[in-house]
Amino acid sequence: MGRDVVPAPAPREPARVRNVALVGHAAAGKTTLAEALLVATGALPRAGRVEDGTTCLDSDDVEVRQQRSVTLGVATVEHEGTRITLLDTPGSPDFVGELRAGLRAADAALFVVSAVGGVDASTVALWEECAAVGMPRAVVVTQLDRARADAEETVRLCQTALGAGVYPVHLVDRGPDGAVRDVVNLLQPGAQAPDADRLRSELIEGIIGESEDEALMERYLAGDELVQGDLMSDLGTAVARGHFHPVLCAAPLQGIGLDALLYLVVHGFPCPTEHGCPPVTRPDGSPAPALSCDPDGPLVAEVVKTTTDPYLGRVSLLRVFSGTLTPDTPVHVSGHGGAERGHPDHDADERIGAISSPLGAALRPVASCPAGDVCAVARLTSAETGDTLSSPGDPRLVPPWELPVPQHPVAVEAASRGDEDRLGPALARLAAEDPTLRVERSRDTGQLLLWCVGEAHGEVLLERLRSRHGVAVTTVPVRVPMVETLAGPAKATGRLVKQSGGHGQYAVVVVEAEPGEPGSGITFAQRVVGGAVPSQYHGSVEKGVRAQAAKGVHDDRPLVDVRFVLVDGKAHSVDSSDAAFQSAGALAVRELAAAAGTKVLEPWCEVQVVVPGEHVGAVMSDLSSRRARVTGSDADPARDRTTVRAEVPELELLGYAGALRSVSHGTGSFTRRPLGHEPAPASLVAVPV
Repeated sequence: MGRDVVPAPAPREPARVRNVALVGHAAAGKTTLAEALLVATGALPRAGRVEDGTTCLDSDDVEVRQQRSVTLGVATVEHEGTRITLLDTPGSPDFVGELRAGLRAADAALFVVSAVGGVDASTVALWEECAAVGMPRAVVVTQLDRARADAEETVRLCQTALGAGVYPVHLVDRGPDGAVRDVVNLLQPGAQAPDADRLRSELIEGIIGESEDEALMERYLAGDELVQGDLMSDLGTAVARGHFHPVLCAAPLQGIGLDALLYLVVHGFPCPTEHGCPPVTRPDGSPAPALSCDPDGPLVAEVVKTTTDPYLGRVSLLRVFSGTLTPDTPVHVSGHGGAERGHPDHDADERIGAISSPLGAALRPVASCPAGDVCAVARLTSAETGDTLSSPGDPRLVPPWELPVPQHPVAVEAASRGDEDRLGPALARLAAEDPTLRVERSRDTGQLLLWCVGEAHGEVLLERLRSRHGVAVTTVPVRVPMVETLAGPAKATGRLVKQSGGHGQYAVVVVEAEPGEPGSGITFAQRVVGGAVPSQYHGSVEKGVRAQAAKGVHDDRPLVDVRFVLVDGKAHSVDSSDAAFQSAGALAVRELAAAAGTKVLEPWCEVQVVVPGEHVGAVMSDLSSRRARVTGSDADPARDRTTVRAEVPELELLGYAGALRSVSHGTGSFTRRPLGHEPAPASLVAVPV
C-alpha cells in the first residue's frame, strides 16, 4: 500500500487489552469503520477506500479485486494506554470460517449495522449465535451520511430484531440541511435531541439493573444527576455479562462518532480476564486444569488464522489465552478433533521465532505476547488453523470451534502435468489455512473434490490456487456415482476357450444370479457338484465376478446388491488356470446382465435442514421440487428454529447450499448422510440393452 506503518504498541497486562470483532452483513461498512478507527488512533496517516482496493485490512488480492472482505483482517492499535485488536470479519456466509476465527480471538463483538440496509436475517442469526455462547455484544449504526439513511429507525429495528437489552447510547445530531453534524451522547446529562430524556432514563435504568449496583441505584432514585464517569464502570460490567447491548452511531468517512466509540471500547468493553478462557483438555482428551488469563500461567495459545506470505512462508495468527509467548520458546503444536473434516490429528514440537503485531498485512516486531493478546508468528511449519500451542512438558488442547460441514462440492482437474505435480501440496497448504475446506478423492468416481461452504468460497479457493500457488486447474461437473443392479433372476455361462496349439486357456462356468436386498452388497456362493469346477478355482471365479461387478457392465456403473451362485462348469487338466477362471467369472457377469437386464440406481441422502420458522414453508417447497420426501420436522420455539428432515436424491443436492441460502435469506444450514440407493427415473439415464 505504500503507507508508513507506526511501530507496534507495547504489550500490556490483560486489563489493558481489548479484542473486538467487527461483525455484520456484507456491505454494512465494517472495513470502512475499521479503517477510520486506525486513522483515529494514529496507526495510519490516512484512510484507504474499499472501492480503490487501498484499505489496510483488505490486503488479499481477491479482496482488492472483488472490493469485499473474504478473510479475517487484523490490526492492533493503542488508545488511552489500551491495546485494541480489531478483527474485521467477512460478511458473506461463505466465509463463516473466517468469522468464527475472529470471534474466537475476540472478547466482544461489535455488530456493524447500516442505517440504510438495517438488520437482516443473517445478522439476527449471528446475534443469537453469539448470545448462545455468552459473547458480549454492542451495535454501531454506520453509513449515516448515505441517501435514505435512517439512524433512529435502524435503532428501533435493532431493539425489535435483536431482543431485550438493546439500548441506544448515541443519537444523531443533524443540521438544518439534514447533514450529520455529530452524535448526541446519552450518557451525559442535558442531551438535546427528541426523546433524549426518556431514552437516557431507560439507558441508565438498564445499566444499573444489569450491573446490579445498589449504591448507584440509590443515587439515581434519590435524584442525583449521574454523568458519564459515574456510569461507565457499571456499563462495562453490564456489557461483560452479555445481556446489555449499547447502540452507538458513527459516520466513519466524516470522522463522526469515532472518539465516542473508542471511549466505549476502552471503558465499556470487557478485557480478556472478564470474558474468560475456553475449556482445555490434554491432547489425548483427558481432563486438564481450567485456564485463567494469567501471563504467568501455563502457556496455551490457539492458531485462529493461517496465511502464506511469499517471503515468510506460513504465518500463524495466535490468540494467547494463558502464559506469555516469547521468541525462541519451545512449544508443542497439537491439532485434534478435525479428522471428520479432512484434517487428521497431529502433534509436533516446534520453536517460536520472531513475534509480530499485525496491522493488516504489515507485521511489526514485538518482544512478547502475554495472555489475552493477539500476535503473529512465522514458520510454524506444522501448525494449522485451530491448532493449540502449549508447553512441551505440559501439553494442552483447546477444542476446535464449531464450524459448518462444507456441503458444496467443486470437482477440479489439473490443467497440465506440471500443475498436477503441484496440485496436491498446494491443496494441503490451503486446507491447513482453511478448516472449512475439505479435500477428497472420491472413491466412487475418482474425482478430486473440494468441499466448500458455498460457491463464492470455492471461487476464492480456485483463485488462490492460481495466484498464490501458481497451479492452474479446470472445473468439471461433479459426477454423482450411479450404480446398477439386476432387474431379475438369470442364469448364464461364462466361457473362455482358447486352444489353438501350445498352452491354451480353458474355463467354463455356469452362474445363477438374482437381485439382493438393498444394501446387501455382492455375495458369492457355490453349489458345484461332482467337481465340474475344481475347488482350487472357486476363489478364482469369485474374484472375477467381484472384479467385473465393481467395474460394472454399462458406463462403468458398478453392480450392487446381487447374489451370485456358481452352479456348474468345466475345466481342462492342462489349459485351465486361475487367470482363465477369473476371466470366465467376469464373462458370466456380463452375460447375466444381458440376460436379466439391469436397473440404474441413484444414491439418496438423509438431510436435516435447520431454518427459522418463517422459512419452513419455502424450504419444504424447494425440497419438493428436488424429488425429496419430507419425513418430519421438529420445532424449537426457544430458538425459533425448525429442523426439517427429508430424504433427497444426491443429484438434487448439487447446488443446494446456495439454494438454501437464497430461500432462507442466509439463515439456513443443512447436513447430510448417505441413505442408500433407489431406482433412478428413466429421464435421468438410459440403460443399454
